[in-house]
Amino acid sequence: MTTTFLPPVVTLRDGYLENLSILGLGPRAMRDRVRIVDAFLGNHPDLAEWMNAPALSRCEELVRTGAWPVIVYAVAHSGLLLDLELIGAKNLTGLGSAIEVRDPDGFTRIRAAGNRLGWTSKWVETLLGEGLAVLLAWTGGTTAQLTADIIDAFESGLSATKTLTPSMLRAYRARVAGLRAILFDTRVIDTPPRRRSTASSYEERFAAVEMVPALRKTFLRYVTVRSAVARPSTVDCLINDLLPFAEYLTAHAPEIRHLRHLRRHHIEAYLIWNRHRSWRGRHASAGAGRTVSTAVAQAAVLTLRNMLEDITDWGWKDVPTRRLVFRADIPKIGQPLPRALAPNIDAALMAAVDGIDDPFARVAVTVLRHTGLRIGELLDLELGSVYDYGLTGSWLKVPLGKLATERMVPLDATALAALDQWTRQRGPSRALPHPRTGTITDFLFTNHGRRLGPTRIRNGLIAASTAAGLRGADGTALIVTPHQLRHTWATELANAGMSLQALMALLGHATAQMTVRYATLASPTLRVAYDDAVGKMRRQLTLTPVGRPIVPDKVAWLNSEMIKTRVAHGYCSRHESAGACSYANICENCANFTTGPEFTDALAEQLDDIQALTADAKQRGWDGEAARHATTAAALTSHLRQVRR
Repeated sequence: MTTTFLPPVVTLRDGYLENLSILGLGPRAMRDRVRIVDAFLGNHPDLAEWMNAPALSRCEELVRTGAWPVIVYAVAHSGLLLDLELIGAKNLTGLGSAIEVRDPDGFTRIRAAGNRLGWTSKWVETLLGEGLAVLLAWTGGTTAQLTADIIDAFESGLSATKTLTPSMLRAYRARVAGLRAILFDTRVIDTPPRRRSTASSYEERFAAVEMVPALRKTFLRYVTVRSAVARPSTVDCLINDLLPFAEYLTAHAPEIRHLRHLRRHHIEAYLIWNRHRSWRGRHASAGAGRTVSTAVAQAAVLTLRNMLEDITDWGWKDVPTRRLVFRADIPKIGQPLPRALAPNIDAALMAAVDGIDDPFARVAVTVLRHTGLRIGELLDLELGSVYDYGLTGSWLKVPLGKLATERMVPLDATALAALDQWTRQRGPSRALPHPRTGTITDFLFTNHGRRLGPTRIRNGLIAASTAAGLRGADGTALIVTPHQLRHTWATELANAGMSLQALMALLGHATAQMTVRYATLASPTLRVAYDDAVGKMRRQLTLTPVGRPIVPDKVAWLNSEMIKTRVAHGYCSRHESAGACSYANICENCANFTTGPEFTDALAEQLDDIQALTADAKQRGWDGEAARHATTAAALTSHLRQVRR
């Protein structure tokens, strides 16, 4: 904040009166204003000293004397600075227009940027008059002189201001956030806008839980070391896993002052407690009376084991005397199938997506469903991520994501149209540093100069599910998560017969084990294997009259939904999803096929069936099958002609 410097009072009075003459006031109003300024400056010749008085008493005096316009003029033109306590206590009428007169270029630049970013004119004027003007009245100078440090100090000061009500503080924080975005976009500051962090520091989180100081020091040191290489979300999980162990030691093993005091019986007791403990933290009230899931219990044990092994390997002094946590101690969790949407639910949901009011949610849900991206990968997409490879179509370059790998995913017409729609309506935005790498990145999904988050996508799915009338087993509205769209896409491909290697590449899985779960779904490969096995069992176990062969009913076979091939000695029941058999009727069409008069009746009967199959294939629209049957019928006709000569 710049130092307050005020010119002599006579200069302030003359300048104020000259400013009044420009306003075109009548004689009576002019006399009242002169009387007010003379009385106020007569009582307070040093305004800088007067500003040290309590804010509420100053505010009362300004209301009583009507001298607020004098203060506004002094702030705008004479270097007087407003303090935050007075800002919170006083209605700041006229301050915005007065500061704009002092810095017209800055206000014009910010107003133009707000309009370019697509902000409403009302919000832009609020930012100028109740945000930028207040900031400049507090710090002095012009818009071009603002820095990120000044804005940080201003926001910190707001939090400590006693005259601001909670609603006023929230409003000012929103304006400061808008100012950060617009000042970054206009390159006044180079610090990108950020969402206000609500998370506590590592120290604050460990301080909030009662534990022995030496243990707190070790735990804090461990997560701090891990934070050098782990992502913030990973470190957050580490803390969530270690805090229950600290709570357990405090409540059930207070004799443990250092980790070197731990013994195996302490761990065994903790394992039992951990498996049956209730929820903690912000989930405690929502999960009252409920125990944590197996996955949460497993994560806590894994983190404890990893920490003890890490600090032992690193040579720390405060470590247990021997290994205490073993592989058998880790709770086992099930391996459920991917939670794909049922075809009817999928169809209803995606039909309702077109009616979502939020254009970002509409585009995002469509792209997720048709590309199988993780939600983080979608939000990290950059401008220019779509590549056109000519005959091989359009592909989407998926950036480094959860497993730190890049990949290319083919785009169908629906996904490509959605991406094109968003690109056309996306306004200009300054490139932002990538949160993980710091590289300046032109993200695709930005709005009003800020990156878009997952909340609008989840809200869009809720709106679509509600509009489609989808209900869960308990009758309540069905909650669909963004990741279920990925499972649905992958399941659809697996059911269509895509190889696991190809599916693994498209999903960006690092190991085949991650993809093999989709192999247990209703894929055609499994269906064919099942049908083959059932057929063999029927031949082995079915009881039939002596002397009668086991053959399918001819009428039922001809009308069944399968690719059918009639051979001389039986029937082929290959499933339609398995595709045409490359060996179908290979003998009848072979140049080496030889027959004789004794096979005349069999060939004639086979020809009748082949002709019936040709008609059936044409009716179903299976043109390839109809052509294959026609070729076989022509061959049989030729064979019959030869044996009947």
